[in-house]
Amino acid sequence: MTKLSRRSFLLGMGATASAIAYAACTPTTGRNPQGLTEAALAVTPLIKPESLEKPNLTIGFVPVNDCAPLAVAWAKGLFRKYGLNVQLSREASWANSRDGLIFGRLDASPVVSGAVTNARLSAEGAIPVPLSAAMTIHRHGNALTMNRPLWESGVRPWHDYQGDLTQFGQDLQRFWQKSPNNDRSWGIPLSSAIYEYFVRYLVAAVGIDPVQALRLVITPSPQMVSNMRIGAMQAYMVAEPWNTRSITGNENIGFTFIQGRDIWRGHPDRVLAVQESFIEQYPKTYRSLVKALIEACQYCSKPENRQAVAELISQRSFTGAKVQLTRPGIVGDYNYGGFDQRDRLEKSLDTTVFFDLHGEMSQVTNDHSTFLWQSQGIWLMTQAARWGQIRTLPKDLEAIAQKAWRTDLYREIAAEMGIDCPSDDYKVEPASAFIDKKAFDPSDPVGYLNSFEIRANRPQTYALS
Repeated sequence: MTKLSRRSFLLGMGATASAIAYAACTPTTGRNPQGLTEAALAVTPLIKPESLEKPNLTIGFVPVNDCAPLAVAWAKGLFRKYGLNVQLSREASWANSRDGLIFGRLDASPVVSGAVTNARLSAEGAIPVPLSAAMTIHRHGNALTMNRPLWESGVRPWHDYQGDLTQFGQDLQRFWQKSPNNDRSWGIPLSSAIYEYFVRYLVAAVGIDPVQALRLVITPSPQMVSNMRIGAMQAYMVAEPWNTRSITGNENIGFTFIQGRDIWRGHPDRVLAVQESFIEQYPKTYRSLVKALIEACQYCSKPENRQAVAELISQRSFTGAKVQLTRPGIVGDYNYGGFDQRDRLEKSLDTTVFFDLHGEMSQVTNDHSTFLWQSQGIWLMTQAARWGQIRTLPKDLEAIAQKAWRTDLYREIAAEMGIDCPSDDYKVEPASAFIDKKAFDPSDPVGYLNSFEIRANRPQTYALS
């Protein structure tokens, strides 16, 4: 397999302009949102900016639906409410977003789940960086889209298989057997993170070794559609709206095979990352930032607000995508598409989860989407070891999880907002949560890792000639 380096850093980036001052001005619709909306100007700050160590912040975002809480915090004046002067910086890719934190160009940014723990683990040989996160921006909201040739070979959206992994594996294998090797390129937005792990997990679950079978191509999210259109990749795992854009009725080049929530129900998709030193140097500022974004996530979570959220992020300053593309993943009217004129519309608020949990995900008392389970950070580290990005699971796994995912801080901040949280940092992920019905018990991560027959660096058996 050929894969681009996780550390293809973009050096020489100029410093982002400092955040705007509080003043009456008209927002622009350029690359980055500028100024303050009328709604934001009408907000009376609950916290005075001068009481914070660093009220002026530059926060990154990538033009996908994930930016919704940041867009809401900006447009509704929630940053202003908590004493913050925020300049939102539109990033070209999730690698840019992560590296902006590492090099100090950004104060904070959502990053793909797994980027924080792997930065601390020196995954893929990178220099260790002490990133931390205290909240999830949202859960779910991503999917795997495949091209028309896969459809024509017989592959169908996952729900058509009614849980039959064996049949899907046979259909995928049949396509690959009849296709050249260069028809095995699938796009992911970042290596050593949850989207890569989902692609590998899915392929391995049907008995195919993804290390041997797949070429993963790291591609910025907005470029996925064009790359699949020209045949540079046959499938891609990405956040909305770039799955919806490909399906019939839109670009007509592909169909959505599966949502990430069907691979692992309840998974954290984006976490709000900062340098550990930021928390230490600017504790009041950090608390204000987390509070603003928790409140923004609560706003996004309410069904009556979701259409407005979809319209907001369709603006040029955020995704620049039409509302018909941003809406399905936010409102929950999700269409998998297909080329047989069948209706594959699925209605569920769990398509993207911003705060309130429903159904199976709401089993734990006081749980909600922005709460970080350290045990889920441990799951991500098992996958880094499973695919050879780290040599082995570190002995201080729990200590790394505690520093990377600051559940302790989140509880303190949430308590100040009157929000109750789960009392534990760890929970068992039930078998029903995963596509292969394989439960994850965080008390035995080594046993869990070794239970996978398909993994990098597994023991090999050779026949003597």
